[in-house]
Amino acid sequence: MNALVLDTICKSFGDVQAVDALSVCVPTGSIYGFLGPNGAGKTTTIRLIMNIIQPDSGRISILGDGKNHGALDRIGYMPEERGLYRKMTVAKVLAYFGGIKGIPKRELARRVPYWLERLELADRADKKVEELSRGMHQKLQFAVTVIHEPDLLILDEPFSGLDPVNLDRIKEIILEMKRQGKTIIFSTHVMHEAEALCDYHLLINKGRLVVNGTLDEIRRRWKSDAVVARLDGDSEFIRDLPMVQQVKRQNNHVEITLTEQADPQELLRALVEKVRVDSFEVKLPSLHEIFVRLVRPDDAAE
Repeated sequence: MNALVLDTICKSFGDVQAVDALSVCVPTGSIYGFLGPNGAGKTTTIRLIMNIIQPDSGRISILGDGKNHGALDRIGYMPEERGLYRKMTVAKVLAYFGGIKGIPKRELARRVPYWLERLELADRADKKVEELSRGMHQKLQFAVTVIHEPDLLILDEPFSGLDPVNLDRIKEIILEMKRQGKTIIFSTHVMHEAEALCDYHLLINKGRLVVNGTLDEIRRRWKSDAVVARLDGDSEFIRDLPMVQQVKRQNNHVEITLTEQADPQELLRALVEKVRVDSFEVKLPSLHEIFVRLVRPDDAAE
């Protein structure tokens, strides 16, 4: 079953095609990364899902509800532009948003302290939101997003402003929610975070789908042209091999970039004739490397 289905969604603003015939199915219980440079259409897509804006054409189905009646109440949405009442106290903000989501007062009396403790905000419960640091504000925004225990969690750039300890804490909660069968979508342009956390990756650029699938599927499609080897012996000859484009050395490790269509096995045969080969591995491209390869440099976020 899919928690979310986007079927050829289109959205334009004047002459700008923000989302262009985008189709994707998000399986229930998965963590799905919406990736791309700034201005790629990630946030617009999320706003379409949340019914903040309407698509020009296409179909959106959320949590098995083709008409999405009531489905939005089962979503937790954390927008990139954070919006909390700055003059309210931390505890009251959390209780207020929980009440909006229909949580009874008796249950709020349990959940509010739980989330404040879980995110190490208990000692700030009576502080005004405007007194919080950026990281604490981020954690409170996350608590507001998950307090009603949503079936679908949508996070837009959720890790900005977090130090490594709190980043790991939020990741732990996200993985816990996945184990509970929840579905998590998060939008980011930080590739290594997506690579470590997501089951599936959707890369969009200028509103169009560029690549979609698991990391292994994407890596198989966009193979690396580099080999990493550990060698014992004089390896200066490598630069002169016909299949070699570039060589980088660090101690006994050598990273060798091959020419287009070169066979790594051909390189291996050439190496064992001259030096001892202790290890030899075709380098798997990172999501970041694939991102840079598929998105023009002037589009990529820094």
